[in-house]
Amino acid sequence: MRAAVVNTFGGPEVVEVVETEVPEPAARQVRIKVAAAALNPVDAGIRQGVFGGAGKRIGLGWDVAGTVDATGVASAWSVGDEVVGLHYGMVTPLGTHAEYVVLDTDAVALAPRTVDAIHAATLPLNALTAVQALDLLELTPGQSLLVTGAAGAVGGFAVQLASHRGISVTGLAREGDEELVRSLGAGEFVAAGRAGFDAVLDAAVLGEGALEFVRDGGAYVGVIPQAQPASVRGVRTSAVEVAADGSRLAELVGLVDSGVLTLRVAESFVLEDAGKAHGRLAEGGVRGRIVLVP
Repeated sequence: MRAAVVNTFGGPEVVEVVETEVPEPAARQVRIKVAAAALNPVDAGIRQGVFGGAGKRIGLGWDVAGTVDATGVASAWSVGDEVVGLHYGMVTPLGTHAEYVVLDTDAVALAPRTVDAIHAATLPLNALTAVQALDLLELTPGQSLLVTGAAGAVGGFAVQLASHRGISVTGLAREGDEELVRSLGAGEFVAAGRAGFDAVLDAAVLGEGALEFVRDGGAYVGVIPQAQPASVRGVRTSAVEVAADGSRLAELVGLVDSGVLTLRVAESFVLEDAGKAHGRLAEGGVRGRIVLVP
């Protein structure tokens, strides 16, 4: 099969599409024939060596939508099931940017019925990050939340999920994104932060500066694992480290099918053009996810 990998760190030009063996599922695993796989900023970080792994072949890709084509012993899935899943791995030989990928059975959920595979592939990583970040904040209906980077993938899901929970959501983004952010369910929009929120979900990675927007004793959650700013004024700070969770992913799929969550695709590339896709991501200004299609 073909797979996108890096053997050395650098810009988009270091991404290679290589021939490699089709992986075999072990016990409690499934093999998925990939229909689509999203490209995320974390893939660019891996390509640049942010997470280490020098001297190794490293696979790319975390999100996947496709069809189960083989199962290991004690798998809960059947050949032919259309699924989505999260492949968690900073430095692994193969990711989801491939023709086949093996995942643990509990990292997989049935795919949404209301969207195609290209859109479905944008759900797992970013929506799981958003919902697990919201869980860390422990907000109750009526409390106020500022989402920074509200027009981005994680931020957009956070706005929709928080609004669905009855939380009062304000989105922080560029002025040109106001219509988009309001359409996602933000009750208010700001292009510059202001103080007094019960919590901040910092999808824009503002870090310490975002603490200024939180009331004394409030809460902050970042999206870079273990990189949250130190607490000030009694503000509880934490950072989400996304975890593969098939049950939670199934709940998110249900929210897609019921119209609560919107899946946004910016552009799609064939797998052979993975390097070009990385180049497009590096240009910035992407609204929605870039998706690779084998």
